[in-house]
Amino acid sequence: MSKIVFPPSLKKGDRIAVISPAGMVQKEQLEKGLSIIEDNGYEAVLGRNLYTSYKFGYQYAGTEEERTADMNWALNCADISAVWTSRGGYGCQHLLPHLEISEFLKKPKWYIGYSDNTAIQSYLLRKGVASIHAQTLKTSGFGVSDLGYSLTVDILEGKIPDYEIESTKYNHGGKANGILVGGNLALIYALLGTPYSFDFADKILFIEEIGEKYYALDRMLMALELAGVFKKIKGLIIGGMTLMEEEAENQNYEDSFDDFSYQLISNRITKYKFPAIFGFPNGHIHDNRPLIIGAQVSMAVGDNVIVNQNR
Repeated sequence: MSKIVFPPSLKKGDRIAVISPAGMVQKEQLEKGLSIIEDNGYEAVLGRNLYTSYKFGYQYAGTEEERTADMNWALNCADISAVWTSRGGYGCQHLLPHLEISEFLKKPKWYIGYSDNTAIQSYLLRKGVASIHAQTLKTSGFGVSDLGYSLTVDILEGKIPDYEIESTKYNHGGKANGILVGGNLALIYALLGTPYSFDFADKILFIEEIGEKYYALDRMLMALELAGVFKKIKGLIIGGMTLMEEEAENQNYEDSFDDFSYQLISNRITKYKFPAIFGFPNGHIHDNRPLIIGAQVSMAVGDNVIVNQNR
């Protein structure tokens, strides 16, 4: 892969598009998120279908055509400097065959989201552009940590965070360098074998998940193994695993870093030699700190755990 493009830093007063590429969102759910944009000196510009509702087996934020139109507008509009998604859910895969980003590629901009937005971030990285795997705007009303939002704004303004976190008993020691790929495991799994899948060769892979049965988690891990992903990557970062299995069956149900999920992952990768970090603060959790998909990441796993992100 050629050098990844980092979009230019924002200046105060720049316009940030807010769109709903997947699930429906209500106005009151975005009040705090929109104020974060405005309070930091930027203008929030709402997509035409931001609050649209369309039910067809799932409560989408509009039809595929409506959501695609908002995405293509936000990515290509010359006076929009970044795109911050309202939420994930399900539906981003619908958009992939219909994206037209010729103007975006002439003037790239930061795309911010996580969860189902992993599909869009994989697409953008395939086109050579980095994006920010970070809190959506809806989650700001859930009482999550403000740090995730302030660090995301830092990235928009050109300040890239590095991280030092506590070690865990599941970590696999060592050092590795590579371009960061990944996001939500279900989406990584869903894109395998398609033209929109991440290229895993010599990469650092990040995964996080929410609300899956243990057997489903293992099935996704097995799919990655059978696809040869674990033979290709140079390192693995595991973020939040929360609300896993049935609540009555899991005493760690509400934990950010579900213990048995970590046991499953550790067991699945034990035969491989790459370093692995467990307990990274990113995912569907309270402390969700931004990672840059497409960044050149160096990871060192020992008594201390360090993750540095670079252009």
